Amino acid sequence: MPETGEVNIEIAHHLGHGNPHGQGQSSHAHEILEIIEAIVLALVAVSTAWGGYQAALWDSQESQLYEQSTKLRVEAQGLEVRSNLEREYDASTVVEWLKAEFHGENDLARLFERRVRPEFNAAFEAWKKTDPIHNPSAPAGPTLMQEYTNSKAEEAARLNREASEIFERGTIARERGDQYVRMTVTLATVLLLTAISQRFRTHKIRVALMVLAFLLLCFPLWRIITLPRA
Repeated sequence: MPETGEVNIEIAHHLGHGNPHGQGQSSHAHEILEIIEAIVLALVAVSTAWGGYQAALWDSQESQLYEQSTKLRVEAQGLEVRSNLEREYDASTVVEWLKAEFHGENDLARLFERRVRPEFNAAFEAWKKTDPIHNPSAPAGPTLMQEYTNSKAEEAARLNREASEIFERGTIARERGDQYVRMTVTLATVLLLTAISQRFRTHKIRVALMVLAFLLLCFPLWRIITLPRA
């Protein structure tokens, strides 16, 4: 909970115990004014407590989302490394197969064909049918074939997309928490005006300050109603 919210509640509690200048005043107008002041202080205290509570929840959600996003990024990086190693293995296998085929070493060529990874085999077989050794228009390698897939690369891409979405949600959570914190700052201004008004004996000045404080209070109250809750 933000420190601003704690200070607001303490000040509201202190001011709510009474006004030294208002003691002994029995006029009906001053009684109404003191009731309004008490209502404003109560609204400020409740609003500040709620704002601090929501800010803390959003901050916690932000941390959890950022942590989850980081874990997904790390996992995706691991898959990308393994995917690159598989590509290197596939490429070296194809190169050695081409050499064996070109030199007519059939047994060696069959050996490299058996060493092709199962996932890579469909693209490799489709590429072989294009007669890459004698056909100049054949694709440069199996990775350019429609049948080519790399599950680790695809999974890494999916995890990166998911991590980006979760990171964005964490950023939104941080903005929500900041909005609640800014609301408590406005409430502190309302408390200041209320405290100042209680230092004046002149009724009109106190009324003017309380009207200003009440109008200013309307904004954080409206934000409490409209802001998303964690």
